[in-house]
Amino acid sequence: MFYEPKNGHGLPHNPFNALIAPRPIAWISTRDSEGHDNLAPYSFFNGVAYEPPQVMFATTGGKADRALGKDTLDNIRDTGVFCVHVVEEAATEAMNTSAGSYARDVDEFSRAGLDRVDCDMIACSRIMNAPAALECRLTQITQLPGAANHVCFGEVVGIHLRDDCLVEGKFDVTTFRPLARLGYRDYAVVRDAFTLKRPGE
Repeated sequence: MFYEPKNGHGLPHNPFNALIAPRPIAWISTRDSEGHDNLAPYSFFNGVAYEPPQVMFATTGGKADRALGKDTLDNIRDTGVFCVHVVEEAATEAMNTSAGSYARDVDEFSRAGLDRVDCDMIACSRIMNAPAALECRLTQITQLPGAANHVCFGEVVGIHLRDDCLVEGKFDVTTFRPLARLGYRDYAVVRDAFTLKRPGE
């Protein structure tokens, strides 16, 4: 099968997201200029640099009450900071609850039943018991082709690691089983890992 996206795929559901899988999920907390906390997951997400450490995520939808489409992005534009959390399998339902399209003053932490604490380096809340949390300062927001498509880059200025996820000096994902996004409404859980050396190592 071959198709040009501009002409449609002819399938019951768009296969594009299923081709780029599994995708890590950034569970992003922000705080607006009036002090309201927000929490939402994004699966167009990844790390993009080591030194200094940097991450990116993209948003592809819109809300009528927000200029940049989502509460998360408007909050980041206004405050310049955000916190990215790793999603563990045990938090699947809470993550899904926070993905709802709520009014801008709805507190997703409370709705999802999550405890929060203040970040150390930025003015933002973070999920208390997440396996890892990355405190970030905005470096740039770029508009992509399409009406509601934006990509946001941030420098990681503080990192929290949950102690039980450290095994012999390594951050071991099998201790919490990260949730990953597939296509459609599908997800996967990372339960196993293996090691490969590059040629010449």
